[in-house]
Amino acid sequence: MVNLFGSQASSTILMVDDRPENLLALEAILAGLGHELVRAGSGAEALKYLLTKEVALILLDVQMPGMDGYETAAQIKARDRTRHIPIVFLTAIDGEPNQAFRGYAAGAVDYLCKPFDPWVLRAKVSVFIELGERRRELAAYADQVKAARALVENPELASLRAAARESARHAEALAETAGVPAELQQATKQTRHAVEQLLDALPKGRTPT
Repeated sequence: MVNLFGSQASSTILMVDDRPENLLALEAILAGLGHELVRAGSGAEALKYLLTKEVALILLDVQMPGMDGYETAAQIKARDRTRHIPIVFLTAIDGEPNQAFRGYAAGAVDYLCKPFDPWVLRAKVSVFIELGERRRELAAYADQVKAARALVENPELASLRAAARESARHAEALAETAGVPAELQQATKQTRHAVEQLLDALPKGRTPT
């Protein structure tokens, strides 16, 4: 496994091919995009890397000894950790319809036959990485919405609001009956108003049953 660029890159692209010259060609094409490029010389090496590392895109050769690209893709898509990663198949097989079908059936998002146009590959890589970033942003937003909904639906929230409101009113009543100076009574009343305004701005929560 060869890590070609430092950790400053914005995304990681995993390139899987058993032929070093093909990996060198991919590096030359993609170097200017500013992403981290990682090599794997086999499907097994790629799967091992994916056990612990985050990847934004996989460029996967179809024809490899041992575990070919289709088998590798099937295992990637079978794992919860990696099934979301887009896979682009790169193959030297003459473009037969059944080969493309096998690629898409294995979970690929695209299928390019060699020799491919370098600019087309660069454009596709940029698009798929951008789509992946948007997917991650949507997932993070969904998590935030879920957390906010859990807060709103928390049955304890309504009870806590009522307790806080009652405490502020009780403090104001005590100040009025204890004969404290008028300015302190006024301060207590203002505090109670502030507490109620704050509570009114919070989610109401679900009334406990």
